Amino acid sequence: MSIPDPQISDPARPVIRQLDDAAINRIAAGEVVERPASAVKELVENAIDAGATRIGIDIADGGKTLIRVTDDGYGMSPEDLPLALSRHATSKIDGSDLLNIHTFGFRGEALPSLGAVARLSITSRAKGHAAATIRVAGGALEPVRPAALRSGTVVELSDLFYATPARLKFMRSDRAESQAISDVVKRLAMAEPSIGFTLRDVSGGGQGRVTFRADPLSGDLFDALHGRLASVLGREFAENALKIDATRDGIRLFGYAALPTYSRGAAVAQFLFVNSRPVKDKMLQGALRGAYFDFLSRDRHPAAALFLDCDPELVDVNVHPAKSEVRFRDPGIARGLIVSALRHALAEAGHRASTTVGGATLGALRPEPPSASGAPRIYQMDRPSMAARGASYAGQRPADMPPSMGFAELSESYSGQLIDAPGPASPAGEDSAPGAEHLPLGAARGQVHENYIIAQTADGMVIVDQHAAHERLVYEKLKRQMAENGVAAQALLIPEIVELSENDCARLLEVAPELAKFGLGIESFGGSAVAVRETPAILGEVNASAMIRDILDELDDQGSSQLVQAKVEAILSRVACHGSIRSGRRMRGEEMNALLREMEATPHSGQCNHGRPTYVELKLADIERLFGRT
Repeated sequence: MSIPDPQISDPARPVIRQLDDAAINRIAAGEVVERPASAVKELVENAIDAGATRIGIDIADGGKTLIRVTDDGYGMSPEDLPLALSRHATSKIDGSDLLNIHTFGFRGEALPSLGAVARLSITSRAKGHAAATIRVAGGALEPVRPAALRSGTVVELSDLFYATPARLKFMRSDRAESQAISDVVKRLAMAEPSIGFTLRDVSGGGQGRVTFRADPLSGDLFDALHGRLASVLGREFAENALKIDATRDGIRLFGYAALPTYSRGAAVAQFLFVNSRPVKDKMLQGALRGAYFDFLSRDRHPAAALFLDCDPELVDVNVHPAKSEVRFRDPGIARGLIVSALRHALAEAGHRASTTVGGATLGALRPEPPSASGAPRIYQMDRPSMAARGASYAGQRPADMPPSMGFAELSESYSGQLIDAPGPASPAGEDSAPGAEHLPLGAARGQVHENYIIAQTADGMVIVDQHAAHERLVYEKLKRQMAENGVAAQALLIPEIVELSENDCARLLEVAPELAKFGLGIESFGGSAVAVRETPAILGEVNASAMIRDILDELDDQGSSQLVQAKVEAILSRVACHGSIRSGRRMRGEEMNALLREMEATPHSGQCNHGRPTYVELKLADIERLFGRT
């Protein structure tokens, strides 16, 4: 038998080699710089960390050919510039504590990674130093040279991924890349209201066009944040957003969350920040949806901009090089804070509905068509005073009609002519609820199509969907009763045994106490099996095994599960629907006013159980504008 000679190498055996710096930087760039928007994010975050008060971002061709970031921050000395382009060199941390992070950047990877895949130049001037510039292309560093710059830093990135052409094939269109850059800048602008941001598209040369601008704001935190959100997300969001401010176990939650009736068709208006860092975290997004799940249908999504502030040691931001994911030491505290704070704010909003509902109603109304000549009609008719109207009516009164004759008597005296006599005076008339027009939902004045209540307010009118409104009132009453008395559980004659994996079994038993509150009793059955001993009585016959697996799917996807609660409350919603005032029922004036007063006193009555508005408010000024009276 021959013995292999150890001196003879096996040609098939792979050999371990040390990669050169250029290859290392290109590999690192693949993690840090995924697309032009990633490069913009890294450069703008560096500018924020440098104490900038104004940041300008210029891009060309979706950031593929040019990204230029200009700031008025501290700047760098000529000696700092070569160090800034070496890997793992940073001024943000000293390396002794990787949990106590107070800045956006800290890894020291962005600039060398960008220099490895593109042409990068940095021009900077620190206070007390001369301005200098340095260039790097494809990892090849040039010497530092003098430059002209008053203060701050200008970073110019051109021909992104020219050193890795394969990556260019995966770039999307210029428009799509520009949109991604805009989204990144807007998120950072929301996080820093005190900093001014200007984004310009300079494709084709010249001054270009400003695609986004946000001026720096000062003053109270919430005033500045509200103003910044109005400029970034729009005035409608700011008008329909609820202020959030709550603290629990060292974590503070603040920001703004929109009313349920101001919802979106996709989760595109959900912005979450941890210590001012924009993040995309499934657990936090699940908590946001969980806070609204009782007010929105499955195909609608809430809009919110929420900020979590805590000691940096309570959250790990070093999960991924892109720093868009975070990991909380106790995620349950953060999740519970979001759910409880949002639900409290929604309850305090009471019957309030979004202003966009009234705007959509006014938009649906059709004014008188223009004249044949095409010229707009001009109205100059002022509203007459009571005395003037009385004199006008007296002048138009037939000679044989007594002065005290009212509308009903006039109709009867002219029966068979143009005006039909109405029935008895409606109890919803002027005297049925004296002073009620000064209440939020006003005084009922009538009912149309046996479904819509018309109410008069001090400065407009309200149209109420009687069935949707009463359905919400009954539903809230049933939920209060359930909270006070608990969910009745139905014991199974023979417990249902469900076989699971060890991990699924452990995860399910962790949430067993929460499930028990809604009548689902689960116990360990040994090994990786669980025994379902009780189910919510209101659900009737239940496929326990399917329900358990659906709960586990929600736990995997969102980190929590409201499946049982949602099923129980769906039953309550159906009960409320069948037990509420039906469409087509005529209501007396006192009934309509009683419904309005109960809506004002009941939380969440501004939307039905499916997130649709229960009433529409129209301001008198808007109505008059429709009729050309202004």
